[in-house]
Order: sequence, then C-alpha cells, then structure tokens
Amino acid sequence: MTPNRLITIAIHTYEKALPLKNLLEREGIYVELNNVNLASPAVSAGVRIRIKESDLALALRIIENIEIFDMPPSEGGSKEGGTVLLPTDFSPHSDNAARLAFGIAARLGCSIQLLHSFIAPDAPPAIQLTDTYDYGLADMEETQVIEGETKKLMEEYASKIRGWIKAGEIPAVKFSTIVMEGIPEEAILGYARENSPQLIVMGTRGAEKKEAELIGSVTAEVLDSCRIPAFTVPESVDVKELVSLGRVAFICNLDQEDMIALDTLYRLFPRQTLDVMLIHIPGRRENPSDPKTGKAQLNLLNYCREHFPRCGFDMRTIRLDTLIDDFKSIIQETPFNLICVPNKKRNVFARVFNPSIAHKILFRADVPMMVIPV
Repeated sequence: MTPNRLITIAIHTYEKALPLKNLLEREGIYVELNNVNLASPAVSAGVRIRIKESDLALALRIIENIEIFDMPPSEGGSKEGGTVLLPTDFSPHSDNAARLAFGIAARLGCSIQLLHSFIAPDAPPAIQLTDTYDYGLADMEETQVIEGETKKLMEEYASKIRGWIKAGEIPAVKFSTIVMEGIPEEAILGYARENSPQLIVMGTRGAEKKEAELIGSVTAEVLDSCRIPAFTVPESVDVKELVSLGRVAFICNLDQEDMIALDTLYRLFPRQTLDVMLIHIPGRRENPSDPKTGKAQLNLLNYCREHFPRCGFDMRTIRLDTLIDDFKSIIQETPFNLICVPNKKRNVFARVFNPSIAHKILFRADVPMMVIPV
C-alpha cells in the first residue's frame, strides 16, 4: 500500500458526491473530486470521489454507517427495533456503560437512546403580576443557559462516541440524544415509563466510592423503582471481558417469578451460552434443611435445564441474615461476570426502610448486575 496514493472510493453525480465529500472531510479524511464540470457542476455526471489509500478502511466504515455520521444525533429516537436507554453524566464510568450498551444493542438489533438531565434553578412560587412585571425572567434565562451548556456537552459526548465507531472500538449502532430538565432518577424513570426501552444500561462507581454515595444514589433509586430490566456497570470492569458474559450468579427464592426473570435473561442474550449459578436465599420462615426445600431446589434445577438449553445450571444456598458475607465468599470462590436479581414489586415503605437485595449488592460488589422486574 502507498499511503498517500489517491484511489477512487465511489462515483456519483455531483449532487451526491459533494455531500459525501463534506461528510468525509468533517471526519478528518482528505477528499478530491475529479471529472467535475466547472462551468456547470450541477449537471456533472460520473464524478469520482478520491481519497488517500491509507484512509480506505476508515472511509468505508463511515460510508457503511452513513446514517450515524451523516448528521448529529437528533433529540428523541425511533422506536423501530427497540431501544437501549443509556443515561449518562459524561464521566469515565459512563464510558464503560456506553461501550457495553453499544455491544448489547448490536446483538439485539436495537438503537441507543442517550439521556442526560439537568436541574434548573428553583422557579418562583408564583408569578407576580405587578408593575415590575416579575415573571421570573432571571430564572428562565439561567435555565436556558444551563440547557444550552448541557446540550453542548451532549453533542461533544456524541462526537466522542462517533469517534469510537470510526475507530472500530464499538459496533456501529444508530443512536440519538435527548436532554431533559429534572432530577436524574425521575428523568430516567419517566422516560422509561413513556417509551418502554428493552433495557437500561447505567454506569456505577467502584464499591469503595459507592459506599460514600449510598444516600441519594441515582442508580439505586432506578433499580428499586424501574419496571424495565436495568444493567449496572462498575467503572472498574473490563468491558471487553464482560461482553462475552459467561458465568452468571442468579439470586432466587424458588418461586414462579424467578422463572419469569430467567426467561427474560435468556431472551436478552439469545446467542450466548451462560453458566448460571442459582443462589437460593431462603425466607426467614424457611428451613434450608427441610426435605421440601431440597425437593423444590431439584425441581427448579430440572426445570431450568429443560427450558433453557443454552445454559448450564448449578445451585448454592446462602442465608438472608449473612447475605453479603456469604455472597462475597461465593464470588471469591467462583468469579462471576454478571449478577442477576429479580426485582419484585414492593410498596414505598418497604423500599425506604428495607432496601432490596439488588440495592444491597449494588453498593458492596464490583460486579456488573442486571435487575429484572417481575
């Protein structure tokens, strides 16, 4: 290969060649147009689009995914084929979640919806119709400034993602962006209720940082309240290893809702073979040594092996009162790529004063977790 030798990548009419030239140049590729009728360029036919031979692979990647690079992602995305919701705060741990979300979306045939929310200044309690015409204009102007700055950050992040796609670091998945006003967890939950994405993917910090952020955690609130499967990705995780999944710890208590959650997990990863460890947590009134419990465990194993043939299954039992310590011991013995937790409907009192198992594990394990509402 001669790096600076010009080669023809396409032949178009002038009307089609010029936008393609502009697109490739915007992405940093040198382009020349040949055979242009300078007197009447609009009637030129057979215009050759020529690039440096060293840019061929990059140019082909852009042309093959022109719907991603042709224009900035628009506000709001198409629901065709389903979407993966990707909340972001533009931080490094959001990058990990983004890389995983694009890998999952490519496998599911979904698009990505990037979402960021901002909190506006407090609005005045009432509009005062006085001679001073105090309509809270200062607050409105400040809100507009914050919104404009946030949209700029979102476009910069979208450009960063397009750069990853150009470099072949993540799959070429169509994505769009949306910036919303509101508290982050409320914005995420509201969007999920209205648009029903197939999956939510969120980044989290390492366990030692999450402990300090226990109160008011956006991720914890989404996990406890959302009725859409949610995937959390710690910043310390190697996403390349995670994409292959492999070993899954599935928390269960031997009821029908566990089967619904297993079926959801199975369908979300239709072409993957999973090695699933069913981790049974007996209820407070349940005796683990009771023969009925052993029979229920065996029935569950047999059911899983029959109905989910791509997966291998084994089972362990841990105690509710020593949940975290027992769970950490299991993780040390058998490293898992993913923890899966069925999230059953609970009232507000229970959520506030008795955090879910998913909530507890989130803050004490540096392992990706999927929470499936049932």
